[in-house]
Amino acid sequence: MDRAHFFIGGEWVAPKGTGVIEVENPTTERVIAQVPSGDASDVDAAVAAARAAFGPWSQLKASVRSEHLSRLHTALAARADLIAQTVSQELGTPLKISQRVQAGLPLAVLKGFVSMSPPEPEMIGNSMVVREPIGVVGAITPWNYPLHQVMAKVAPALAAGCTVVLKPADLTPLVAYLLFDAVQEAGLPPGVVNLVTGPGPLVGGAIAAHPHVDMISFTGSTAVGAQITRLAADRIARVALELGGKSANVILEDADLAKAVKVGVANAFLNSGQTCTAWTRMLVHQSRYEEALGIAGAAAAAYPMGDPFDEGTRLGPLVSAKQRETVWGHIERGINDGARVVAGGLRAAVPDTGYFVAGTVLADVEPGSAAAQEEIFGPVLAVIPFADDDEAVAIANNSRYGLAGGVWSSNEERALSVAWQMRTGAVDINGAAFNPLAPFGGYKQSGNGRELGRFGLEEFLEVKAIQR
Repeated sequence: MDRAHFFIGGEWVAPKGTGVIEVENPTTERVIAQVPSGDASDVDAAVAAARAAFGPWSQLKASVRSEHLSRLHTALAARADLIAQTVSQELGTPLKISQRVQAGLPLAVLKGFVSMSPPEPEMIGNSMVVREPIGVVGAITPWNYPLHQVMAKVAPALAAGCTVVLKPADLTPLVAYLLFDAVQEAGLPPGVVNLVTGPGPLVGGAIAAHPHVDMISFTGSTAVGAQITRLAADRIARVALELGGKSANVILEDADLAKAVKVGVANAFLNSGQTCTAWTRMLVHQSRYEEALGIAGAAAAAYPMGDPFDEGTRLGPLVSAKQRETVWGHIERGINDGARVVAGGLRAAVPDTGYFVAGTVLADVEPGSAAAQEEIFGPVLAVIPFADDDEAVAIANNSRYGLAGGVWSSNEERALSVAWQMRTGAVDINGAAFNPLAPFGGYKQSGNGRELGRFGLEEFLEVKAIQR
Protein backbone atom coordinates (compact mmCIF):
# COMPACT_ATOMS: atom_id res chain seq x y z
CA MET A 1 0.00 0.00 0.00
CA ASP A 2 3.05 2.29 0.04
CA ARG A 3 3.05 5.25 -2.33
CA ALA A 4 6.14 7.26 -3.23
CA HIS A 5 4.93 9.95 -5.65
CA PHE A 6 2.63 12.92 -6.11
CA PHE A 7 0.27 13.34 -9.07
CA ILE A 8 1.16 16.62 -10.76
CA GLY A 9 0.57 17.69 -14.34
CA GLY A 10 -0.98 14.36 -15.28
CA GLU A 11 2.01 12.29 -14.12
CA TRP A 12 3.26 10.54 -11.02
CA VAL A 13 6.30 12.60 -9.99
CA ALA A 14 8.88 12.23 -7.25
CA PRO A 15 8.57 14.61 -4.29
CA LYS A 16 11.16 17.33 -3.84
CA GLY A 17 12.13 16.09 -0.38
CA THR A 18 12.59 12.74 1.32
CA GLY A 19 10.07 13.02 4.17
CA VAL A 20 7.37 10.40 4.64
CA ILE A 21 4.05 10.07 6.45
CA GLU A 22 3.35 6.76 8.14
CA VAL A 23 -0.25 5.59 7.84
CA GLU A 24 -1.52 3.64 10.83
CA ASN A 25 -4.33 1.12 11.09
CA PRO A 26 -6.23 2.32 14.20
CA THR A 27 -7.61 -1.16 14.85
CA THR A 28 -4.26 -2.94 14.98
CA GLU A 29 -2.15 0.12 15.95
CA ARG A 30 0.33 -0.89 13.26
CA VAL A 31 1.81 1.12 10.38
CA ILE A 32 0.35 -0.19 7.12
CA ALA A 33 1.80 2.22 4.55
CA GLN A 34 3.92 5.26 3.83
CA VAL A 35 3.23 8.23 1.57
CA PRO A 36 5.45 11.21 0.75
CA SER A 37 5.48 14.29 2.94
CA GLY A 38 5.59 17.29 0.62
CA ASP A 39 6.62 20.88 1.13
CA ALA A 40 6.06 24.31 -0.38
CA SER A 41 8.11 23.52 -3.49
CA ASP A 42 5.83 20.57 -4.27
CA VAL A 43 2.84 22.87 -3.86
CA ASP A 44 4.46 25.36 -6.24
CA ALA A 45 4.78 22.65 -8.89
CA ALA A 46 1.18 21.51 -8.43
CA VAL A 47 -0.20 25.05 -8.56
CA ALA A 48 1.82 25.81 -11.69
CA ALA A 49 0.39 22.71 -13.37
CA ALA A 50 -3.15 23.67 -12.35
CA ARG A 51 -2.64 27.24 -13.55
CA ALA A 52 -1.38 26.05 -16.95
CA ALA A 53 -4.34 23.70 -17.32
CA PHE A 54 -6.98 26.21 -16.26
CA GLY A 55 -7.33 28.07 -19.56
CA PRO A 56 -7.89 25.02 -21.80
CA TRP A 57 -10.10 23.22 -19.23
CA SER A 58 -12.28 26.26 -18.50
CA GLN A 59 -12.81 26.86 -22.23
CA LEU A 60 -14.05 23.34 -22.93
CA LYS A 61 -17.74 22.94 -23.52
CA ALA A 62 -19.52 21.82 -20.37
CA SER A 63 -20.61 18.68 -22.22
CA VAL A 64 -16.97 17.73 -22.84
CA ARG A 65 -16.06 18.24 -19.19
CA SER A 66 -19.08 16.06 -18.39
CA GLU A 67 -17.67 13.28 -20.56
CA HIS A 68 -14.40 13.44 -18.63
CA LEU A 69 -16.26 13.23 -15.31
CA SER A 70 -18.32 10.32 -16.59
CA ARG A 71 -15.16 8.38 -17.41
CA LEU A 72 -13.81 9.23 -13.96
CA HIS A 73 -16.99 7.88 -12.39
CA THR A 74 -16.64 4.63 -14.33
CA ALA A 75 -12.99 4.23 -13.29
CA LEU A 76 -13.76 5.05 -9.65
CA ALA A 77 -16.82 2.78 -9.49
CA ALA A 78 -14.65 -0.13 -10.61
CA ARG A 79 -12.61 0.47 -7.44
CA ALA A 80 -15.57 0.69 -5.04
CA ASP A 81 -14.71 -2.47 -3.09
CA LEU A 82 -11.05 -1.46 -2.78
CA ILE A 83 -12.10 2.03 -1.64
CA ALA A 84 -14.28 0.60 1.14
CA GLN A 85 -11.57 -1.81 2.28
CA THR A 86 -8.91 0.90 2.25
CA VAL A 87 -10.97 3.32 4.35
CA SER A 88 -11.79 0.54 6.82
CA GLN A 89 -8.06 -0.06 7.21
CA GLU A 90 -6.81 3.53 7.49
CA LEU A 91 -9.80 4.96 9.41
CA GLY A 92 -11.44 1.97 11.12
CA THR A 93 -14.96 2.44 9.75
CA PRO A 94 -16.90 -0.84 9.85
CA LEU A 95 -16.84 -2.34 6.36
CA LYS A 96 -20.61 -2.27 5.95
CA ILE A 97 -20.59 1.47 6.58
CA SER A 98 -17.56 1.97 4.35
CA GLN A 99 -19.30 0.23 1.47
CA ARG A 100 -22.45 2.31 1.80
CA VAL A 101 -21.05 5.68 2.89
CA GLN A 102 -17.28 5.89 2.41
CA ALA A 103 -17.46 4.44 -1.13
CA GLY A 104 -21.11 4.74 -2.13
CA LEU A 105 -21.74 8.37 -1.21
CA PRO A 106 -18.81 9.94 -3.11
CA LEU A 107 -19.76 7.92 -6.18
CA ALA A 108 -23.31 9.27 -5.92
CA VAL A 109 -22.00 12.81 -5.54
CA LEU A 110 -19.72 12.47 -8.56
CA LYS A 111 -22.54 11.02 -10.63
CA GLY A 112 -24.70 14.02 -9.82
CA PHE A 113 -22.08 16.43 -11.12
CA VAL A 114 -21.55 14.49 -14.33
CA SER A 115 -24.78 15.96 -15.69
CA MET A 116 -24.45 19.38 -14.03
CA SER A 117 -23.01 22.48 -15.65
CA PRO A 118 -22.85 26.21 -14.93
CA PRO A 119 -26.09 28.14 -15.51
CA GLU A 120 -26.65 29.56 -18.98
CA PRO A 121 -26.27 33.32 -19.48
CA GLU A 122 -29.40 35.30 -18.58
CA MET A 123 -30.58 38.75 -19.59
CA ILE A 124 -31.46 41.21 -16.83
CA GLY A 125 -32.49 44.45 -18.49
CA ASN A 126 -29.65 45.38 -20.82
CA SER A 127 -27.15 43.18 -18.95
CA MET A 128 -26.13 39.68 -19.93
CA VAL A 129 -25.21 37.91 -16.68
CA VAL A 130 -22.70 35.10 -17.13
CA ARG A 131 -20.99 32.74 -14.72
CA GLU A 132 -17.34 31.81 -15.12
CA PRO A 133 -15.03 29.43 -13.23
CA ILE A 134 -13.09 31.15 -10.48
CA GLY A 135 -9.72 29.58 -11.37
CA VAL A 136 -7.31 27.37 -9.44
CA VAL A 137 -8.88 25.80 -6.35
CA GLY A 138 -6.94 24.55 -3.34
CA ALA A 139 -8.90 21.71 -1.72
CA ILE A 140 -7.89 20.73 1.82
CA THR A 141 -9.85 17.80 3.20
CA PRO A 142 -10.30 15.93 6.52
CA TRP A 143 -9.82 12.35 7.60
CA ASN A 144 -13.29 11.31 8.74
CA TYR A 145 -14.94 10.89 5.31
CA PRO A 146 -11.76 10.95 3.26
CA LEU A 147 -13.16 10.35 -0.23
CA HIS A 148 -16.59 11.94 0.17
CA GLN A 149 -15.10 15.22 1.36
CA VAL A 150 -12.67 15.18 -1.56
CA MET A 151 -15.43 14.50 -4.06
CA ALA A 152 -17.69 17.21 -2.61
CA LYS A 153 -14.98 19.69 -3.67
CA VAL A 154 -13.25 18.19 -6.69
CA ALA A 155 -16.36 17.15 -8.64
CA PRO A 156 -18.14 20.54 -8.61
CA ALA A 157 -14.89 22.45 -9.12
CA LEU A 158 -14.10 20.43 -12.24
CA ALA A 159 -17.69 20.65 -13.50
CA ALA A 160 -17.53 24.44 -13.07
CA GLY A 161 -14.35 24.59 -15.18
CA CYS A 162 -11.84 25.08 -12.36
CA THR A 163 -8.62 23.16 -11.83
CA VAL A 164 -7.63 21.72 -8.46
CA VAL A 165 -4.71 21.10 -6.13
CA LEU A 166 -5.73 18.59 -3.45
CA LYS A 167 -4.17 18.00 -0.05
CA PRO A 168 -5.88 15.09 1.72
CA ALA A 169 -5.63 14.46 5.45
CA ASP A 170 -2.39 12.97 6.79
CA LEU A 171 -4.21 10.27 8.75
CA THR A 172 -6.16 8.88 5.78
CA PRO A 173 -4.31 9.64 2.53
CA LEU A 174 -4.47 6.20 0.92
CA VAL A 175 -7.95 6.49 -0.55
CA ALA A 176 -6.95 9.72 -2.30
CA TYR A 177 -4.33 7.73 -4.19
CA LEU A 178 -7.06 5.38 -5.41
CA LEU A 179 -8.91 8.42 -6.73
CA PHE A 180 -5.85 9.55 -8.66
CA ASP A 181 -5.34 6.07 -10.08
CA ALA A 182 -8.85 6.53 -11.46
CA VAL A 183 -8.03 10.06 -12.67
CA GLN A 184 -5.09 8.67 -14.64
CA GLU A 185 -7.15 5.81 -16.06
CA ALA A 186 -9.94 8.19 -17.08
CA GLY A 187 -7.47 10.34 -19.00
CA LEU A 188 -8.29 13.73 -17.54
CA PRO A 189 -6.15 16.43 -19.15
CA PRO A 190 -2.76 17.03 -17.47
CA GLY A 191 -2.85 19.47 -14.58
CA VAL A 192 -6.63 19.56 -14.20
CA VAL A 193 -6.41 17.87 -10.82
CA ASN A 194 -3.22 17.42 -8.78
CA LEU A 195 -2.28 15.65 -5.54
CA VAL A 196 0.23 16.67 -2.86
CA THR A 197 0.27 14.96 0.54
CA GLY A 198 1.96 16.40 3.59
CA PRO A 199 1.49 18.12 6.96
CA GLY A 200 -1.40 20.53 7.26
CA PRO A 201 0.61 23.51 8.54
CA LEU A 202 3.23 23.10 5.80
CA VAL A 203 1.40 21.86 2.69
CA GLY A 204 -2.06 23.11 3.58
CA GLY A 205 -0.60 26.41 4.67
CA ALA A 206 1.35 26.75 1.42
CA ILE A 207 -1.80 26.12 -0.61
CA ALA A 208 -3.88 28.58 1.42
CA ALA A 209 -1.25 31.32 1.13
CA HIS A 210 -0.27 30.69 -2.50
CA PRO A 211 -0.63 33.79 -4.69
CA HIS A 212 -1.81 31.75 -7.69
CA VAL A 213 -4.56 29.87 -5.86
CA ASP A 214 -7.83 31.69 -6.47
CA MET A 215 -10.01 29.87 -3.95
CA ILE A 216 -9.59 27.65 -0.91
CA SER A 217 -12.19 25.01 -0.08
CA PHE A 218 -11.50 23.60 3.37
CA THR A 219 -13.24 21.05 5.57
CA GLY A 220 -12.00 20.51 9.11
CA SER A 221 -11.96 22.07 12.54
CA THR A 222 -13.16 25.59 13.22
CA ALA A 223 -9.76 26.58 14.62
CA VAL A 224 -7.90 25.51 11.47
CA GLY A 225 -10.61 27.10 9.30
CA ALA A 226 -9.85 30.42 10.96
CA GLN A 227 -6.13 29.96 10.22
CA ILE A 228 -6.89 29.15 6.57
CA THR A 229 -8.99 32.31 6.32
CA ARG A 230 -6.18 34.45 7.72
CA LEU A 231 -3.68 32.98 5.26
CA ALA A 232 -5.94 33.73 2.32
CA ALA A 233 -6.95 37.18 3.52
CA ASP A 234 -3.88 39.09 2.34
CA ARG A 235 -4.76 38.48 -1.30
CA ILE A 236 -8.58 38.53 -0.76
CA ALA A 237 -8.94 34.97 -2.01
CA ARG A 238 -12.33 33.33 -1.74
CA VAL A 239 -12.60 30.83 1.10
CA ALA A 240 -15.34 28.20 1.55
CA LEU A 241 -15.39 26.50 4.94
CA GLU A 242 -17.18 23.41 6.23
CA LEU A 243 -16.28 23.27 9.91
CA GLY A 244 -17.41 21.87 13.24
CA GLY A 245 -20.82 21.04 14.65
CA LYS A 246 -22.68 20.30 17.85
CA SER A 247 -26.05 19.46 16.40
CA ALA A 248 -29.27 19.16 18.40
CA ASN A 249 -31.81 16.37 17.96
CA VAL A 250 -35.09 17.71 19.37
CA ILE A 251 -37.58 15.02 20.44
CA LEU A 252 -40.99 16.52 21.24
CA GLU A 253 -43.34 14.75 23.64
CA ASP A 254 -45.67 13.50 20.88
CA ALA A 255 -42.84 11.81 18.92
CA ASP A 256 -42.42 8.09 18.31
CA LEU A 257 -39.94 7.94 21.16
CA ALA A 258 -38.40 4.54 20.51
CA LYS A 259 -37.68 5.36 16.87
CA ALA A 260 -36.49 8.89 17.58
CA VAL A 261 -34.05 7.79 20.28
CA LYS A 262 -32.69 4.77 18.41
CA VAL A 263 -32.15 6.76 15.22
CA GLY A 264 -30.61 9.55 17.29
CA VAL A 265 -28.12 7.18 18.90
CA ALA A 266 -27.25 5.72 15.50
CA ASN A 267 -26.67 9.21 14.13
CA ALA A 268 -24.43 10.18 17.06
CA PHE A 269 -22.40 6.96 16.82
CA LEU A 270 -22.01 6.85 13.02
CA ASN A 271 -18.35 6.50 12.07
CA SER A 272 -17.56 6.21 15.79
CA GLY A 273 -18.97 9.68 16.31
CA GLN A 274 -16.39 11.19 13.97
CA THR A 275 -18.99 13.06 11.95
CA CYS A 276 -19.34 16.83 11.87
CA THR A 277 -23.13 16.66 11.42
CA ALA A 278 -23.68 14.14 14.24
CA TRP A 279 -26.66 14.85 16.50
CA THR A 280 -24.54 14.86 19.63
CA ARG A 281 -27.10 16.71 21.77
CA MET A 282 -30.37 14.84 22.29
CA LEU A 283 -33.06 17.17 23.63
CA VAL A 284 -36.03 15.30 25.13
CA HIS A 285 -39.26 16.65 26.61
CA GLN A 286 -39.10 16.32 30.39
CA SER A 287 -42.25 14.16 30.51
CA ARG A 288 -40.47 11.42 28.55
CA TYR A 289 -36.90 12.05 29.64
CA GLU A 290 -36.27 8.99 31.85
CA GLU A 291 -37.99 6.72 29.34
CA ALA A 292 -35.74 8.10 26.62
CA LEU A 293 -32.65 7.47 28.73
CA GLY A 294 -33.61 3.81 29.11
CA ILE A 295 -34.03 3.44 25.36
CA ALA A 296 -30.75 5.27 24.68
CA GLY A 297 -28.81 3.11 27.14
CA ALA A 298 -30.13 -0.09 25.59
CA ALA A 299 -29.44 1.21 22.08
CA ALA A 300 -25.86 2.14 22.98
CA ALA A 301 -25.26 -1.32 24.42
CA ALA A 302 -26.18 -2.78 21.03
CA TYR A 303 -23.07 -1.29 19.39
CA PRO A 304 -20.38 -3.96 19.68
CA MET A 305 -16.82 -2.80 19.10
CA GLY A 306 -14.20 -4.70 17.17
CA ASP A 307 -12.52 -5.41 13.85
CA PRO A 308 -14.12 -3.31 11.08
CA PHE A 309 -14.07 -6.38 8.84
CA ASP A 310 -16.12 -8.42 11.31
CA GLU A 311 -19.78 -8.58 10.28
CA GLY A 312 -20.91 -8.00 13.86
CA THR A 313 -18.95 -4.79 14.44
CA ARG A 314 -21.02 -1.62 14.65
CA LEU A 315 -18.47 0.64 16.34
CA GLY A 316 -14.93 0.84 15.05
CA PRO A 317 -11.94 2.54 16.70
CA LEU A 318 -11.23 6.24 16.68
CA VAL A 319 -8.74 7.35 14.06
CA SER A 320 -5.73 7.74 16.37
CA ALA A 321 -4.41 7.50 19.89
CA LYS A 322 -4.52 11.30 20.11
CA GLN A 323 -8.18 11.36 19.17
CA ARG A 324 -8.97 8.71 21.76
CA GLU A 325 -7.23 10.74 24.46
CA THR A 326 -9.20 13.82 23.43
CA VAL A 327 -12.51 11.97 23.66
CA TRP A 328 -11.60 10.43 27.01
CA GLY A 329 -10.84 13.92 28.29
CA HIS A 330 -14.26 15.18 27.21
CA ILE A 331 -16.02 12.28 28.94
CA GLU A 332 -14.06 12.85 32.16
CA ARG A 333 -14.85 16.56 32.14
CA GLY A 334 -18.53 15.86 31.48
CA ILE A 335 -18.70 13.55 34.50
CA ASN A 336 -16.86 16.08 36.65
CA ASP A 337 -19.39 18.71 35.57
CA GLY A 338 -22.24 16.57 36.89
CA ALA A 339 -23.29 14.40 33.96
CA ARG A 340 -24.62 10.93 34.73
CA VAL A 341 -23.24 7.95 32.74
CA VAL A 342 -26.11 5.94 31.27
CA ALA A 343 -23.97 3.82 28.95
CA GLY A 344 -20.29 3.43 28.14
CA GLY A 345 -18.01 5.86 29.90
CA LEU A 346 -14.38 5.57 30.93
CA ARG A 347 -14.78 2.24 32.74
CA ALA A 348 -16.51 0.37 29.94
CA ALA A 349 -14.74 -2.67 28.54
CA VAL A 350 -13.09 -2.15 25.15
CA PRO A 351 -10.84 -4.33 22.97
CA ASP A 352 -7.25 -4.63 24.20
CA THR A 353 -5.83 -3.38 20.91
CA GLY A 354 -7.10 -0.43 18.90
CA TYR A 355 -8.14 3.11 19.73
CA PHE A 356 -11.62 2.24 20.97
CA VAL A 357 -14.03 4.29 23.07
CA ALA A 358 -17.28 2.65 24.10
CA GLY A 359 -20.50 4.25 22.89
CA THR A 360 -21.29 6.66 25.71
CA VAL A 361 -24.57 8.28 26.77
CA LEU A 362 -24.39 11.13 29.30
CA ALA A 363 -27.59 12.27 31.05
CA ASP A 364 -28.38 15.45 33.01
CA VAL A 365 -26.00 17.49 30.88
CA GLU A 366 -26.25 21.22 31.51
CA PRO A 367 -26.89 23.12 28.24
CA GLY A 368 -23.99 25.49 28.90
CA SER A 369 -21.47 22.86 29.98
CA ALA A 370 -18.52 21.70 27.89
CA ALA A 371 -20.20 18.37 27.11
CA ALA A 372 -23.05 20.31 25.48
CA GLN A 373 -20.91 22.96 23.82
CA GLU A 374 -17.68 21.34 22.59
CA GLU A 375 -17.40 19.18 19.49
CA ILE A 376 -16.17 15.89 20.98
CA PHE A 377 -15.80 13.94 17.71
CA GLY A 378 -16.29 10.55 19.32
CA PRO A 379 -19.23 8.28 20.21
CA VAL A 380 -20.53 10.47 23.02
CA LEU A 381 -24.17 11.59 23.27
CA ALA A 382 -25.34 14.32 25.68
CA VAL A 383 -29.01 14.09 26.72
CA ILE A 384 -30.77 17.26 27.92
CA PRO A 385 -34.38 17.74 29.11
CA PHE A 386 -36.63 20.65 28.11
CA ALA A 387 -40.03 21.91 29.22
CA ASP A 388 -41.63 23.22 26.02
CA ASP A 389 -40.95 23.96 22.35
CA ASP A 390 -39.57 27.42 23.04
CA GLU A 391 -37.04 26.09 25.52
CA ALA A 392 -36.05 23.32 23.11
CA VAL A 393 -35.33 25.89 20.40
CA ALA A 394 -33.39 28.06 22.85
CA ILE A 395 -31.21 25.13 23.94
CA ALA A 396 -30.70 23.99 20.34
CA ASN A 397 -29.56 27.48 19.33
CA ASN A 398 -27.32 27.85 22.40
CA SER A 399 -24.20 26.89 20.44
CA ARG A 400 -21.49 28.63 18.48
CA TYR A 401 -22.09 25.99 15.80
CA GLY A 402 -24.98 25.59 13.38
CA LEU A 403 -24.45 22.70 10.98
CA ALA A 404 -27.27 20.16 11.28
CA GLY A 405 -30.10 18.98 13.50
CA GLY A 406 -33.22 16.90 13.83
CA VAL A 407 -36.81 17.32 15.02
CA TRP A 408 -39.25 14.54 15.90
CA SER A 409 -43.01 14.92 16.31
CA SER A 410 -46.20 13.16 15.22
CA ASN A 411 -47.37 16.60 14.06
CA GLU A 412 -45.28 17.53 11.03
CA GLU A 413 -46.40 21.16 11.08
CA ARG A 414 -45.23 21.46 14.68
CA ALA A 415 -41.91 19.85 13.78
CA LEU A 416 -41.58 22.19 10.82
CA SER A 417 -42.19 25.19 13.08
CA VAL A 418 -39.32 24.11 15.33
CA ALA A 419 -37.09 23.40 12.32
CA TRP A 420 -37.69 26.91 10.96
CA GLN A 421 -36.47 28.39 14.26
CA MET A 422 -33.26 26.34 14.49
CA ARG A 423 -30.23 28.37 13.39
CA THR A 424 -28.53 25.60 11.48
CA GLY A 425 -27.75 24.71 7.88
CA ALA A 426 -29.86 21.54 7.72
CA VAL A 427 -32.64 19.96 9.76
CA ASP A 428 -34.13 16.47 9.31
CA ILE A 429 -37.75 15.94 10.32
CA ASN A 430 -38.60 12.50 11.70
CA GLY A 431 -35.40 10.97 10.38
CA ALA A 432 -35.72 12.10 6.76
CA ALA A 433 -33.01 10.79 4.45
CA PHE A 434 -29.84 12.69 3.56
CA ASN A 435 -30.12 14.34 0.14
CA PRO A 436 -26.81 14.71 -1.73
CA LEU A 437 -28.38 17.26 -4.10
CA ALA A 438 -29.41 19.60 -1.29
CA PRO A 439 -27.10 22.38 -0.02
CA PHE A 440 -24.73 21.28 2.72
CA GLY A 441 -23.07 23.76 5.07
CA GLY A 442 -23.48 25.67 8.28
CA TYR A 443 -24.31 28.85 10.12
CA LYS A 444 -22.10 30.66 12.63
CA GLN A 445 -18.78 28.91 13.38
CA SER A 446 -19.79 25.86 11.35
CA GLY A 447 -18.50 27.70 8.30
CA ASN A 448 -19.59 29.55 5.21
CA GLY A 449 -20.48 28.55 1.68
CA ARG A 450 -22.35 25.43 0.61
CA GLU A 451 -21.39 22.09 -0.89
CA LEU A 452 -23.33 19.53 -2.98
CA GLY A 453 -25.84 19.96 -5.79
CA ARG A 454 -26.11 23.16 -7.80
CA PHE A 455 -25.35 25.14 -4.65
CA GLY A 456 -21.94 23.47 -4.44
CA LEU A 457 -21.28 24.15 -8.12
CA GLU A 458 -22.08 27.84 -7.70
CA GLU A 459 -19.37 28.17 -5.03
CA PHE A 460 -16.74 27.78 -7.76
CA LEU A 461 -18.16 30.41 -10.13
CA GLU A 462 -17.68 34.14 -10.58
CA VAL A 463 -20.58 36.29 -11.79
CA LYS A 464 -20.03 38.83 -14.58
CA ALA A 465 -22.43 41.43 -16.00
CA ILE A 466 -21.99 42.42 -19.66
CA GLN A 467 -24.04 45.48 -20.62
CA ARG A 468 -25.38 45.56 -24.16
